[in-house]
Amino acid sequence: MEKYFDINEEGYSIRCRFFCYDKGARTFDNVVLVTHGFGSSKETAGTASFGEHLVSKFKDYAALAFDWPCHGMDARKKLSVSECLTYLTIVCNYAKKELRAKNLFIYSTSFGGYLTLRYLIEVGNPFKKIALRCPGIHMYEAMRNHLSDDDYVKLEKGKEISVGYARKMKMDKSFLEDLRAFDVTKHEYFDYADDILILHGTKDEMIPIEGPRSFAEDNVIEFIPVEGANHPFRDPNHMALAIHKIIEFFHGDLEE
Repeated sequence: MEKYFDINEEGYSIRCRFFCYDKGARTFDNVVLVTHGFGSSKETAGTASFGEHLVSKFKDYAALAFDWPCHGMDARKKLSVSECLTYLTIVCNYAKKELRAKNLFIYSTSFGGYLTLRYLIEVGNPFKKIALRCPGIHMYEAMRNHLSDDDYVKLEKGKEISVGYARKMKMDKSFLEDLRAFDVTKHEYFDYADDILILHGTKDEMIPIEGPRSFAEDNVIEFIPVEGANHPFRDPNHMALAIHKIIEFFHGDLEE
C-alpha cells in the first residue's frame, strides 16, 4: 500500500510518501526513512521500487520517503542545510511517535547521504542501520564543480542564483560555505561503522567513486562497488542489486 501525507510541525509542511504492506496498520516496528539527492525528489522510480520490495518481503517494515526543502512538492524556495537537518529530525520524531517505530533505519542517496553523515555528528544517531548510495562525501566540491563560472561570480558578489533540474531553487554563497565548513572526511565514524553500508557505482561521474571508497576504508565501513553503475543507477539491474543488498543489510538477523 502506498499513500501520501504531510507532516506539519514547527511551521513546516513536509511532503511524504509512505509504503506499507497492510493498509489498515497504524504502527510499525521497523521504519526505513528514504532520502533523495540534490535536485531530485521522493517521486523517483528507485524510491518506489525500494519501498515496494521492502514491504512485500518484510511485512513488519514500512518505508517513509520525503522531499528535502525546496525539492519536489516542498513549499520552500531557498535552500539551507539547517532546514534539511530540521526536516530529518521532524521525520525521525514522526516515525517514533506516530508510527511507534522500535527501530529506525535510513537509506540515503548523494546529497541525502551527506546530510545523513552530517546529522550523525551534529545531532546524533537515531538509526539502527544506515545505507548510503553514492554519498556526497565531498559535497562542497561536487556542488562547486557543477556551477557555471557565471553563477559562481554571482555568488561571490552576494547574489542568489537558481539551481536544480526539473525544479529550480534559490541558493546563495552561505549555502556553499556551509557545505565547505562541514567536511565529512574530517570526522571519525568508527562508532557507527558496523551499522553503515555504502554502495557506489564505478561509472559515477558526478561523485567519483574514489572519495567514498577512501572514506569507507578510513572508517572501516563496508563498501560495495557496483560495476558499471552511474550516479543515479539508471540501469534497472544496478538498482535492483542495490535494493537487494540494502534490504538484506537492514533486515540482518531480525526475524522475518
